[in-house]
Amino acid sequence: MRRNWEQQPLTTIRKWAAFGLAALMASSAALSPCSAAVPTAHSEAKPASAKEPTEAERMAQRRNIFEQTSTLTGIPWYYLAAIDQYERTLTKARPKARPVSGGLLSIYIPPSRWSGALNPDEAETSLAAIRHFGGIGRDGDGDGKADRLNDADVMYTIASHVLAHGTATDDFAIGLWEYYRNTRAVQRVMQFSRLYDAFDRLDLFEHAFPLPVRANYSYRSTWGARRGWGGYRIHEGTDIFAGYGVPVRSTCYGIVEVKGWNPFGGWRIGIRDLDNVYHYYAHLSGFERKVAVGDIVTPGQTIGWVGSSGYGKPGTSGKFPPHLHYGVYRDRGLVEWAFDPYPSLKSWEQEEWRKIRGKKNK
Repeated sequence: MRRNWEQQPLTTIRKWAAFGLAALMASSAALSPCSAAVPTAHSEAKPASAKEPTEAERMAQRRNIFEQTSTLTGIPWYYLAAIDQYERTLTKARPKARPVSGGLLSIYIPPSRWSGALNPDEAETSLAAIRHFGGIGRDGDGDGKADRLNDADVMYTIASHVLAHGTATDDFAIGLWEYYRNTRAVQRVMQFSRLYDAFDRLDLFEHAFPLPVRANYSYRSTWGARRGWGGYRIHEGTDIFAGYGVPVRSTCYGIVEVKGWNPFGGWRIGIRDLDNVYHYYAHLSGFERKVAVGDIVTPGQTIGWVGSSGYGKPGTSGKFPPHLHYGVYRDRGLVEWAFDPYPSLKSWEQEEWRKIRGKKNK
């Protein structure tokens, strides 16, 4: 079923754009602090005594930008939030290549693309000059300028670029492809948007230990250890030893990307989270029947059970003691790199025990 926003004529959406985001920001000033006019990178300096906003307040301000731009363009807020979050993960993966603007958003548009490849002024804000040199910068807050360091301008610029290809979901995906020229980018944005749409909030970064913390298990850091089956390789993960049938749980909010047999990992399942990290659960004895590829999962949700499958053809089991192999891989845009999950596992385990003890003390 097509969503309401997909059914709106493009001419209608363009008429909305004529009103400008400035009017929306001005009208929001009378609302609550969480929905007040969105500050940009060029907002006036705060007094020395001003309190820095909390992460929750920053998320509320970002949500406000997404909703205002959604009203202006007709694109649902969760699609815009997904673009920003994807860009945020790229900045985290490649901080040296993507300077942080200091604004609320993490969307990075290179100066040459914003102002035009042949424009001698990389900080150009004139709409006419940017258009003349073939730049993509647009005015999103109605001040007559296209400022690459202005959150409203940046969000509106990308929204306008994507919107040019149409208003249906498939058209949105085509617009993403035309902007990123990267199939993985399109997939990630669409995955992230599903999570935001399903939960209607931005703070989806809670984690859980992959096994029930009251279960009988043991683990230590085994990152980089030598492995020989199938050829020399290093161990890209942490092995958590436990008995057959102990529940294996999702560690995050995410989308199930892979489920099935792998010669090395046996019965395994892979989940992508909003940090663009792929969570890999291997050597399972079986899967939770209700979990399928494409499903949304939550922290602590059972996805399978500890086993000893792998190192052979489908169904091979028992070549090693039962355990969960847990690995994490960060998407850098074109490739994925494994990193050591042990510090995260310890942190999630300790956090769960704190919650349990907190409930007992109430």
